[in-house]
Amino acid sequence: MDTFERLESEVRSYSRSFPAVFDTAQGCQLTDEGGRTYLDFFAGAGSLNYGHNPEGLRRKLLAYIERKGVVHTLDMASVAKREFMETFESVVLKPRTMDYKLQFPGPTGTNAVEAALKLARKATKRTNILYFSNAFHGMTLGSLAVTRAGPKREGAGVPLEFTDAIPYAGSMGDEDTLEHVEAFILERNGTGDYPAAIILETIQAEGGVNIASHRWLRRLAELAKRLDVLLVVDDIQVGCGRTGPFFSFEPAGIQPDIVCLSKSLSGYGLPLALVLLKPEIDVWEPGEHSGTFRGHNPAFVTATEALRTWWTSDALSAEVERKGEHVRRRLDDMIAGHPAAKAEIRGRGLIQAIASQVPGLSKRISREAFERGLIAETCGPDGYVLKLLPPLVIDDASLDRGLDIVAESLQAALAEHG
Repeated sequence: MDTFERLESEVRSYSRSFPAVFDTAQGCQLTDEGGRTYLDFFAGAGSLNYGHNPEGLRRKLLAYIERKGVVHTLDMASVAKREFMETFESVVLKPRTMDYKLQFPGPTGTNAVEAALKLARKATKRTNILYFSNAFHGMTLGSLAVTRAGPKREGAGVPLEFTDAIPYAGSMGDEDTLEHVEAFILERNGTGDYPAAIILETIQAEGGVNIASHRWLRRLAELAKRLDVLLVVDDIQVGCGRTGPFFSFEPAGIQPDIVCLSKSLSGYGLPLALVLLKPEIDVWEPGEHSGTFRGHNPAFVTATEALRTWWTSDALSAEVERKGEHVRRRLDDMIAGHPAAKAEIRGRGLIQAIASQVPGLSKRISREAFERGLIAETCGPDGYVLKLLPPLVIDDASLDRGLDIVAESLQAALAEHG
């Protein structure tokens, strides 16, 4: 690690939590340069839903590069882009009776969020955006302005304006948070800061795996429509099947005005982001929102193959739900057997988490797990939640082996805590 400590900025983070130099990867496993193999329950923070180097996608990518397929096209038309768009329409949109235009911003999640915020303001001719407590939407200035996390927000170094925080589902105990949201919006009617949009995550993955119920989401969508406020769903980390369906909001029966996708969209860990927008709010002028890397054709190739491989049937969704229920049972048993952890289990599908009230316990579990060959990150304020994000295609034996390590690590962390 000497080279990284000597040359890389102090801003690096994951290399501190997982101090190994990785070299190869396949499926749910990473191998370091010394040949040690680790189970990956991190999956690129949700960027590798189909695992590392999925064989079918790898073959398609290599064939495309071998035949000198165009790599960079800005937003010019290409065969790879056309095939992705047509496949996305036929495999994702039409079966769900969704009518969206596709916008390709820069290649990362925060680029999608920035484009969505900018579009919402342009379409409504309003400036203010509402976001939720414990939200995380990215690290660029617009995205930080709708992110609640203190240290990340403070890192902007400038005032983050024209946004307001509102209470997320369940954040006020038994009180109905949507009553507060409605009152907040109505108070601003006629004041000049009536909101253009509400942006939310259906599951606040970085905020601590906080989950909005389907009923709450339906009521929020109804409220936004009634008050003429656009609804933006950031499905970057929990979309592309992480909760079971392709979109995390599908079971709620809602269709947001704008949807942000990235992370596992390419299916291979290649940078690719997408903004879905209802046709009536596609008010962009040509080139009004631009970027150099909007035409990353290798990512279109792998994204198309991922859709064809996993989303032409409901098989993957069913598997995610089955595996998610299994993980939940295992975690419930762990916590029941260790009341000293003062923990609860949160999650949906294959984003599952242990939220402990014991200061530092989740971080200790993560460290113990890494020592035992498992990579799992923490999230939430002060990292009080251990978040598990295994690849959706993980085999049952590897899934149970990883959960065995979590159980061993929990016991060791509690013993260290005393």
